[in-house]
Amino acid sequence: MDNRPIGIFDSGLGGLTAVSELKKIMPNENIIYFGDTGRVPYGTRSKETIQKYTKQDIRFLLSKDVKYIIVACGTISSVISDEIVAGLPVSYTGVPIPAVKAAAKATKSGRIGVIGTPATIRSGAYERALGNINNQFSVHANACPLFVPLVESGFTNPDNEVTILVARQYLAPLIEANIDTLILGCTHYPIIKDIIQSVMGEHVRLIDSGQEAARYAFKFLAKQNMLNDAKVIATSEYYISDTVEHFATNATAILKEPVVGHVEKIDIESY
Repeated sequence: MDNRPIGIFDSGLGGLTAVSELKKIMPNENIIYFGDTGRVPYGTRSKETIQKYTKQDIRFLLSKDVKYIIVACGTISSVISDEIVAGLPVSYTGVPIPAVKAAAKATKSGRIGVIGTPATIRSGAYERALGNINNQFSVHANACPLFVPLVESGFTNPDNEVTILVARQYLAPLIEANIDTLILGCTHYPIIKDIIQSVMGEHVRLIDSGQEAARYAFKFLAKQNMLNDAKVIATSEYYISDTVEHFATNATAILKEPVVGHVEKIDIESY
C-alpha cells in the first residue's frame, strides 16, 4: 500500500473531470491538483512552450511527494517529450491511451472522431494510437480552439447559445463523416458534454478522456498494490496560478462539492 497522494495537473479546469471520477472510484485517495489557470490555454502554444510549462507543473507536483501523476490534459499528453517521461521518478498516465482503448471497444462502425486543442490535433497522437490498435479504423479529427476559453469562462450551461453555436460549427465535419464514437480529446470538453451530445445526436458515443484516465490510474495502482489503505477521510488540495475565487466557483460547480478553503495560488514560474 502507498498512502501518498495522487498528483493531477492540467492547463486549467479540465483535469477536474479526472478528479471527479477519481473521487468516485478511489474515495480513499488523497489528491493534489494543479491547474495552470494563469497560462491557460496550452493548446494554442508552441510545442516548446508547452514542454517548458509541463516541466514546471511536474516539479510542483513532485514537491508534494505524490506517488503517481495523471497528466489530465490532452495537449500535454500529446506532445510530452521522451526526455520528460524518462526523468519522472514516479509512474504516470496521460489521456490519449486510455481514451483510444475505450473508443476502440465502443465503436461499431470503426468510424471514430477526435476533437481537441490545435496542438493536440497537430500532434496526431490520437490517430496514431488508434492506428496501433486497428489500422482499419477511419479516424476524423477536428480542432476546437474556442472550447477551452468558453469552459474557463463558465459558458457551460446546456442551453448556452454561444457555446451551442460554436459546437455546431466545430462538429459539423464529424457529423458529415458519420462517426459513431467521439473522443473528447481535451479534459475540458466533458464539462460541456451535454452540448456536444445534443449536437452530435444520441447515437454517437462520447468518450470522456478525463474519466478514462482516472479508471486507467485505478487499475495501475491496484495492480501495483499502491492504493491508499488509510482509515481516514481523504483530502483534496487544489493549487492554481491565477485567481482563487474564479477557480473555486467553477470547480465547485464541476465537482458538485465546495472547494472553498482548499484552493491556493502558487507561483508556478518558481518551479
